Amino acid sequence: MAAVSVHQFAQCITCHAWSPDHSMIAFCPNNSEVHIYKLLEGKWEKINVLQKHDQIVSGVDWGTESNRIVTVSHDRNSYVWSQEATEWVPTLVILRLNRAALCVQWSPKENKFAVGSGAKTVCVCYYEQENNWWVSKVIRKKHDSSVTSVAWHPNNILLATTSTDGKCRVFSTFIKGVDVKNSASASSDSKFGEQIMQLDLSYSWAFGMKWSPSGNMLAYVGHNSMIYFVDDVGPSPSAQSVSFRDLPLRDVGFVHSERMAIGVGFDCNPMVFTADRRGLWSFLRFLDEKITSSSAKSGSQLSGKFGKFYGQSKYGSNDTNETSQTHGRAHENCITNIVPLKKPGILLLHDSALQARAIDNSIRLIGWSHGFRVIENEDILPGHLGGINLIILIM
Repeated sequence: MAAVSVHQFAQCITCHAWSPDHSMIAFCPNNSEVHIYKLLEGKWEKINVLQKHDQIVSGVDWGTESNRIVTVSHDRNSYVWSQEATEWVPTLVILRLNRAALCVQWSPKENKFAVGSGAKTVCVCYYEQENNWWVSKVIRKKHDSSVTSVAWHPNNILLATTSTDGKCRVFSTFIKGVDVKNSASASSDSKFGEQIMQLDLSYSWAFGMKWSPSGNMLAYVGHNSMIYFVDDVGPSPSAQSVSFRDLPLRDVGFVHSERMAIGVGFDCNPMVFTADRRGLWSFLRFLDEKITSSSAKSGSQLSGKFGKFYGQSKYGSNDTNETSQTHGRAHENCITNIVPLKKPGILLLHDSALQARAIDNSIRLIGWSHGFRVIENEDILPGHLGGINLIILIM
């Protein structure tokens, strides 16, 4: 696997999102601003800076249909940005939060978006044309701790959440006047905020999650080095737990298939999970091959893994500025996010980590010539690796 191109954007990134055609990227450089870069004649150039928040922007999402950007921040506020000519105009969002907003995501139809917060609540926001602002309905008293991630079901009604209380929950977000009842879907008959499912599989913090393309399966990760796959989402779900011996994951994404998922996290190396014909999930392999440096010092596996949390590599180095070439991987820090693109087989990942002595992260766009070819009628084996491109975003 060889890098095709590298582009440096900033020293530290907290969140990012891509434009619908992937020609622009919006990210927060660890402050209260959101910078927008555009690819012009093969070079990334800064074209806009969104300035409205007072504290660090913790979440950003870019609507693929509406071309609107939504941002949330530790200042407990949210704004929806609409492009007018060359400028981005903000619209106020009424969140009514008393703690930081932590994550945000547009619904599939982009007539709503969900905000997870440190106030143990989830705000589901929709546009109120009479007052020209976005208002919210709040899901309260369901979480016991901060909401770390939100994920919309393809039906635009069900919303899944994970929390630092270790639980994964699914709620109905049907809003009269915004959503349309569907006789074929039972979820449209549920009231707003009604809890459809709660899973207590993880006894540690629960982080990122994704629905499969069909919406029939939900995957989420825990801080206990486990990944969970949930089928038959409802009152009596069917769940599988897959444990592994490596560092915990932070996010997961399906690769345009019901039978393959990619997990990313503290091991700085994407992990491939597949389901066989019986629907049993297991770890397949690491996406990025590990290349051990000849000059690397030997050390125990346990001490090496703990060393990564303190800015050290697995190979015994105490230099927090060690490059990825030293240990032969693309990612230098914890991979915190994975985003599937609309193009078949394309993924976007970015990594970011707090090191022992200082925050020393950057964002780089790296093109790879590697990927997966999914064979639906056969078991997915390492020999099925194909040549679909991956775009890896490193922070």
